[in-house]
Amino acid sequence: MRSYFLAWCVVIYPLTVLLGQTTKTPPPKHPAAPGSQEVETEQVTAPAATQPPITARTSTTGFLEPEQVKALLHKTWLTEYRINDLLAQVHPEHWRMPDAAKKSFAQTLESLNNALKSQEEWRAQFENRPDSLYFGFQTYVAINAVLPRLEGLAHSVTQYENASFGAQYSQAANQLFDLQQSLQPHLALLLKNQDGLLLAAQTNIASCQNELGYALHSKERRATPMKNIAPEFKGRGQPPHAVAATNSAKRNAAEKGPASKPAANPSPKTQEK
Repeated sequence: MRSYFLAWCVVIYPLTVLLGQTTKTPPPKHPAAPGSQEVETEQVTAPAATQPPITARTSTTGFLEPEQVKALLHKTWLTEYRINDLLAQVHPEHWRMPDAAKKSFAQTLESLNNALKSQEEWRAQFENRPDSLYFGFQTYVAINAVLPRLEGLAHSVTQYENASFGAQYSQAANQLFDLQQSLQPHLALLLKNQDGLLLAAQTNIASCQNELGYALHSKERRATPMKNIAPEFKGRGQPPHAVAATNSAKRNAAEKGPASKPAANPSPKTQEK
């Protein structure tokens, strides 16, 4: 059995060695070696279209022409006129209400009148300059100050006078709120454009600074070394009292003025006479 196994190994081993040599994979081709395939050429594509600057990206959503803004503000003025007409018909002195509630209503009425005056001032300025974001924002804020006070007044009129009269105040408040909401998209668009202009300006300034720094980098001169010189301080090495005495003596001498010169000695001839 053992001899049979040895004989079988002698026959199989050369065969496996031969098969291993025939199926050996070739070495990889060197990258620098010339290839037999065609050389691939680079495909040059057309450059992408340049995007427009930020200032040119204007959205038409909510944009209003100046005439449209003025028409919207005119409707706001009509609503203000209607509110002032309703306020002229309010007589809280005839209402049966507690003194505290009457005092609170008087304060609300006064603050509402002030808010309406402020709204009319900003509205008139915004009508003269419908492209002004500042005046538009102030008009929007002024309407926000009017609406809650007008709603509170409508509630008091409904409670202490009659519901139909109070409903007229609520209707005027709803009209004013609708006009404010119609104005809001236009103001948002103006704010977006202003933000785009600011961003473009900041980007241009940063680019100019980089280009200027690169252009001036080669023209900069080397720093010139300076010779070290020990500074001299007056009064160095003298005690404080000695410095004070010297300064006092100089000051007294300056106050007295120049000293008079002594008289010259008489000549011998003058003495004989």
